[in-house]
Amino acid sequence: MKTKVTELLGIAYPIIQGGMAWVAEYHLAAAVSEAGGLGIIGAGGAPAAFVREQIQKTKELTSKPFGVNVMLMNPEADEIARVIVEEGVSVVTTGAGNPGKYLAMWKEAGIRVIPVVASVALARMMERAGVDAVIAEGMESGGHIGSATTMTLVPQVVDAVKIPVIAAGGIADGRGFAAAIMLGAEAVQMGTRFVVARESIVHENYKKKILAAKDIDSEVTGTSHGHPVRQLRNNMTREYLKLEKAGAPFEELEHLTLGALRKAVVEGDTVNGTLMAGQIAGMIKEEMTCAEMIQEIMEQAERLLK
Repeated sequence: MKTKVTELLGIAYPIIQGGMAWVAEYHLAAAVSEAGGLGIIGAGGAPAAFVREQIQKTKELTSKPFGVNVMLMNPEADEIARVIVEEGVSVVTTGAGNPGKYLAMWKEAGIRVIPVVASVALARMMERAGVDAVIAEGMESGGHIGSATTMTLVPQVVDAVKIPVIAAGGIADGRGFAAAIMLGAEAVQMGTRFVVARESIVHENYKKKILAAKDIDSEVTGTSHGHPVRQLRNNMTREYLKLEKAGAPFEELEHLTLGALRKAVVEGDTVNGTLMAGQIAGMIKEEMTCAEMIQEIMEQAERLLK
């Protein structure tokens, strides 16, 4: 399927894998790219040397385009931005901040820059700054979220900017893909669906929680201090929400989640770990390879769009 995004990024299918910290590493990124989508390495809070190693390992597994997601609050963001240029990465997606200070360097290197936005105002600001496209991410998604839903955010962003818009949040099958295209998006980004891919290194306990999830099993913590995060309900979220309701200070709440994502992804601690997942988790019932997922989604979407 050709869209403005497939042409822009040199990929076969307009499907981008979310840059999830601890989850989006080189095995998954390479598998998604090999399957015709755009694989993404999630830099998260990792050091620059680790990101360089991930890029090099991805190149060993695929010659197709892939990207790096830069969490702009990372203390080593400046160094990671340079590593991306030095290693010849073709696409950068960004979150948690404004990528403006790196744009000139990235654009000079021929890198496509695609920030995640949660509002029309931010999308317009990014377009003025000179980015290549934006990812309009609704609050249905897992991890850090905004306040607008995908259904309302995507068409408003599409109407507000001239650059391509990629829809994210609550998309896991061909129906969601087709709906995003009908809303004016040129591609979709998916995170939760790829967490349970066969190539994903995520602990089996985490995968099983997503596969067993119901429609109401995710909840949002951190709303009171302006950093809302969507994840699957467990002991940690119950404790967090109890403290949040009691007015606990931000530092106490942060201490509760320190290292919690690693606990879930690497150690398989589904009781006290952070099980980031979108509301769409309730629809995901089967572990597949990235190629099988993308093929199934595209076949279903093409039937519907016809």
